[in-house]
Amino acid sequence: MIFRHRLHAALHDRRHGSGSARGPKMFDAGALRYIVLQLIAERSRHGYEIIKEIEERVGGGYAPSPGAIYPLLALLEDLGHVEASADGNKKLHRITPEGRAFLRQNRAFVDALFARMATGCANDRGGVNAIRASVHEIKDMLRAHAQDGFSEEQAKKIVAILERAAADIRKLL
Repeated sequence: MIFRHRLHAALHDRRHGSGSARGPKMFDAGALRYIVLQLIAERSRHGYEIIKEIEERVGGGYAPSPGAIYPLLALLEDLGHVEASADGNKKLHRITPEGRAFLRQNRAFVDALFARMATGCANDRGGVNAIRASVHEIKDMLRAHAQDGFSEEQAKKIVAILERAAADIRKLL
């Protein structure tokens, strides 16, 4: 498709240096384990819901990748801290009594992690986290639909919208 390259370029994260397309790493895998378990303790969740909930709680400035979350969910299941059941074509994760006991034993650490998340949201100087969240929402939506491909007309319209947005933002900056 002629517009595939331009659409890819419009979506491509042009940041230089380290960091993923989802933003800088906020938590190591060990800390993320406690966060995920606490979120599941609050209510049963799917993996995608966990990613979005973490992103929302830090104000959009960070979202763990599926490559971090899904293996972590499998680990928590292996440890006996969560159990998963089929929910359509997804897995719904519920905390186990062992998982609740683990959280109780580590309550101070879990509370400190959630306080850090809230601080990250509160420190959104100039709306940076809200802007990042909007950019990630657009990227996620387009990636999800890109698997099926876009018609030439859709690709033209999307590229035009993104080019207009880029031009408008340049004028503001």
